[in-house]
Amino acid sequence: MIPLGPGWSRLEEPVAMLRESSSGSSLSRRVDVGRIKLNVREKGQGPLMLFFHGITANSAVFGVLTGELSSRFRTIAVDQRGHGRSDKPDHGYDADDFADDIAALITTLDSGPAIIVGHSLGSRNGVTVAARYPELVRSVVAIDFTPYIEPEVLDALESRVVAGDQVFPDLGSVEAYLAARYPKIPMDAIKVRAASGFHGVEGGLAPLASASAMAQTVTGLRADLVPAFRDVTRPVLVVRGAESKLVTEAALRKTSKLRPDLPVVVVPGADHYVHEEAPGIVLRAITNFVDA
Repeated sequence: MIPLGPGWSRLEEPVAMLRESSSGSSLSRRVDVGRIKLNVREKGQGPLMLFFHGITANSAVFGVLTGELSSRFRTIAVDQRGHGRSDKPDHGYDADDFADDIAALITTLDSGPAIIVGHSLGSRNGVTVAARYPELVRSVVAIDFTPYIEPEVLDALESRVVAGDQVFPDLGSVEAYLAARYPKIPMDAIKVRAASGFHGVEGGLAPLASASAMAQTVTGLRADLVPAFRDVTRPVLVVRGAESKLVTEAALRKTSKLRPDLPVVVVPGADHYVHEEAPGIVLRAITNFVDA
């Protein structure tokens, strides 16, 4: 256990695994924001809360959180460019490209400013859009992505991303692969990833995420995130899995030194995929932050 500095907290009391609310399913649709068409899953009414997934994932991974939060918010989980069932342009996978998509979406929805919940890639994009378009963003929950991620950590991430570009013979094979790749993600969440993130091709099932887009996106993750974190003026909550293989303790400490005013929640026992491994704790962190 690392000691927690000012503004840090550790949410660790037992929280039962949540399930996606059965009080109505999400509406899946494509939204033309002018610069790109984005596939979204929408549920609930109220203030706008947008969800942005990590690299190779899609909007379905937020089903537990949106199922709970849709009683208070208009929750919209987004397939980011190159992912899921959104458009997959040949180029344009830097942080500013993703941030401009988010800004265009909020403007198209005409419901801002938005609360943004982002994981990994989505975390980087959420902070970037808040820094560039503060008038469109109410606050950001940045899950397990910070500045100062070490090059060797990003090398390992790139290897995992590249390894996922393959054809699987059947859904069971996809689930087995994902379970081995993400050992801390519960099996029900693994099944969601398998069912939502792959499509039929000759020979079996392949990722919906574009291989070319993933290669460009993972390269873009190496860009310096310090300016966005330094300049953002909207409230930002930083959430880290205590056992994260992406955001090391050292990277988090440097981030807190850069912005000691940003609150930090460390989730014990969680790896990088905090919102899937410990959704109850993340839900409580979000609601506490938004209600503060």
